[in-house]
Amino acid sequence: MHPLLTHWRGLVAYLLAWSLGGPALAALLHALGLAPFGAALPWAAPLFAVFAFVALATYYPCRSRPFGAAPWMSTLGYRGMLVGTLAAAMLGLAIAWDAAGTLFGHPLGWVGLTPGGIAVLATTVLGLLTLAVLTHDLLIAFQNAQAATAREAQARLLARDMELQLLRLQIDPHFLFNSLNALSALTHLDPAAARAMAIDLAQFFRQTLELAGRDRIRLHEELGLVRHYLAIERQRLGDKLTTALDASDDALPALLPPLTLQPLVENALKHGLRPRDDGGLLQVQALVRDGWLHIAVRNPVPERPAEVSGLGLGLRNLRERLAAQYAGRAHAQWGASPEGFTVELTLPYEAQP
Repeated sequence: MHPLLTHWRGLVAYLLAWSLGGPALAALLHALGLAPFGAALPWAAPLFAVFAFVALATYYPCRSRPFGAAPWMSTLGYRGMLVGTLAAAMLGLAIAWDAAGTLFGHPLGWVGLTPGGIAVLATTVLGLLTLAVLTHDLLIAFQNAQAATAREAQARLLARDMELQLLRLQIDPHFLFNSLNALSALTHLDPAAARAMAIDLAQFFRQTLELAGRDRIRLHEELGLVRHYLAIERQRLGDKLTTALDASDDALPALLPPLTLQPLVENALKHGLRPRDDGGLLQVQALVRDGWLHIAVRNPVPERPAEVSGLGLGLRNLRERLAAQYAGRAHAQWGASPEGFTVELTLPYEAQP
């Protein structure tokens, strides 16, 4: 369907514009001395009313044979035939309508078309039809570009969803394997502690399964997962692990992707606190400022940190997930700090009560 047919205001404006064509042609014929204005107007006005819909109809053949679908010479020839055929039909209609003027008291017709008048009319019709075809070709090219952009956006969305699913499959086994290894070792050393750790592990995965199917979860739900994870790790590290989870009241309902903090906390323990004989303080802070959610994870590091290839699985997953879900609007920074090592996240603030 022609786009104008779905927008009545545009259609009305289009018809009003074409309604000026009749008076313009009548004035031209009068200026050239070919016909009086009073006789030319009732002849030209109905013709332009018909011509308005003929020009509108050129959209459909242009749509059926767009440029790029066939060799351009063939497409150009098709348009030439289209313009010529329609021009001949309109010229024949104009001559017949002029002859019908004898029925309204004009012995020579409305304007008494002469060869000069027919030449002016043919030139006008050919020019307007050519303009209509060119305009529709531009419109069709714009529509095709929009459709291609929409398909590309849809493809990116599907790729992002697939990427997020793959990242989730990476994260879940990574934590599960580490936890099961720790639980197996603790079973021989402290059965009671192993039982408590198994309960925390079950609670963690129960909540993870409840939240994993959502694109966003609230910060306080993510902190609940982190607390279960730290309770599991505390069974292994004992007094070596001290934690401080601090989130402002307005940050707690903030939305973020599931399992955003847990890989950071895991990296902080693996590369920072565990290698230290005296352990240390793990800090997680969250606040809202100027429409952004700011999260920081801070931890001490060993005096001689072990070599770590790349950024570690947790930070790589974090960077990829934020890039996929926020399309460049979220930021992640990490590096040395007075506390040892700090990871800072900045996410667009979205809240859910």
